[in-house]
Amino acid sequence: MTEREMKLAEAAKLVRRGKVSRRDLIQLALAAGLTLPVANVMFVGVVRAEPKKGGTLKIGIGDAAATDSLDPGSTNVNQFTGTALFGTLSNGLTEIDSKGNVVPDLAESFEPSDGAKKWVFKLRRGATFHNGKTVTADDVVASVRHHNVEGTKSVMKSLLASVKNVVADDTETVVFELDGGNADFPYIMSDIPVMPAKEGGVDWESGIRTGPYMLEKFEPGVIATFNKNPNYFKSDKGWFDRVECLAIYDVTARTNALYTGEVHYMDRCDLKTLDILKQNPDLVILETTGYGHYVYVMNVQKAPFDNPDVRNAIKYSLNRDEIVQKVFLGHGAIGNDNPIAPTVKFAIDPQPKHVYDPDMVKSLLKKAGAENTRFDLSVADAAFAGATDSALLWQEHARAAGLNLNVIREPNDGYWNNVWLKKPFFATYWAGRPTCDWMFTVAYAAEAVWNETFWRDPRFNELLVAARSETDDTKRAGMYAEMQQLLHDDGGLVNLVFNSYVDAHTKALAHGEVASNWPMDGQKIAERWWFA
Repeated sequence: MTEREMKLAEAAKLVRRGKVSRRDLIQLALAAGLTLPVANVMFVGVVRAEPKKGGTLKIGIGDAAATDSLDPGSTNVNQFTGTALFGTLSNGLTEIDSKGNVVPDLAESFEPSDGAKKWVFKLRRGATFHNGKTVTADDVVASVRHHNVEGTKSVMKSLLASVKNVVADDTETVVFELDGGNADFPYIMSDIPVMPAKEGGVDWESGIRTGPYMLEKFEPGVIATFNKNPNYFKSDKGWFDRVECLAIYDVTARTNALYTGEVHYMDRCDLKTLDILKQNPDLVILETTGYGHYVYVMNVQKAPFDNPDVRNAIKYSLNRDEIVQKVFLGHGAIGNDNPIAPTVKFAIDPQPKHVYDPDMVKSLLKKAGAENTRFDLSVADAAFAGATDSALLWQEHARAAGLNLNVIREPNDGYWNNVWLKKPFFATYWAGRPTCDWMFTVAYAAEAVWNETFWRDPRFNELLVAARSETDDTKRAGMYAEMQQLLHDDGGLVNLVFNSYVDAHTKALAHGEVASNWPMDGQKIAERWWFA
């Protein structure tokens, strides 16, 4: 770096502190050989990069339900509850950073021993709940046991099934004993919000947590509002004075809300009108690629989907290339009936690819004796933006291949209560997970609460346990490859596309590098963003 460049970098730091003017910085930039337009852009970028306190952030979210609950173990976990009740209100022991790495959050450190069968988490000092109570190891223990004690109805039960025991070694030390080694265990703890312990369990009803914002109002499926936590343990996070999460199911209504300033950020943009949004000089399109995928799932316990030949006929009956281009306008990568995203460690692309093959469809239907069967597919854009259009295009493909696909348009309102896990064939979505073990454990393990396909394969479940505790990466890779192949060949999953998260926000918002483990900057937009 030259002397001029060093002076320019130092001046940029001073600008952030308000000690160097725009005029002075531009003069230094010109002296360093930059043009005036570039110097002006640099000044704006420097100013925007420095977080500022204040303002009310309003977020429009398209995925919510009237049965949303403050209980993190509720079966109805969606983008609204994830962003509002976890990312805005709560913290886990760990979190996932913008690089996809697991890092400390409420924990200060975490260390394995005994072949990763034992994990010791040290809590950071000074962290308090919204009521001022210090966070202790007893709170962590109670928060974990809320999900894995005998008789619990928590959807996190399968995720924590490997925890044999969790104890408070002292007020700041939590010790986990697992039934087998698990090198990925700290990732799991990023998904478990810490709540205050109370006699006989944990206090989830009050909404008192540890996060950057304190709950003011919560109307399930409608709105959640929050005020700044003045005692948040991260002094460099949580810049807004107030946050409002608004459930706006209709994409047109969400878009209009962004245009009119009713919200500053909207998720799930309408890809068909994305070019119009891009023409607005006051808006920014944010597209990130993570682990998320849009899927249609079959209940393999229910006829006719209990026949593997029927399941495979369905998988060969859609032209995924055409759907991705026409419905998602290229914003995503074709799925091949494997839920493990290509960027996840140990991911494979199972073979053969499930491409559109009318001859294969007809042959498999004949083999199954299902040539005249009508397959009812329940869809709504509540599942994902483009779910209905994709299904209707698929219907055309299937008809040409001799498969009678009947698309049933369900209401958006109540979709997650009346269709999800209740109808035998329906549209759904997954935000995905950063590890194979986590994705498989929550969605495809035999007893997983969110096992949407009700698929129970003995070999798959045997490998799930074995791979979790295997420390040899070569052996582990082989196990995960076999599991992905089993699911691809026999499961009830039609993975349409690994989707991009396509959101939009006003230019008034600024941020650092965006995480992609969940939508909305890992669901932590309220903690990590600010008004420029």
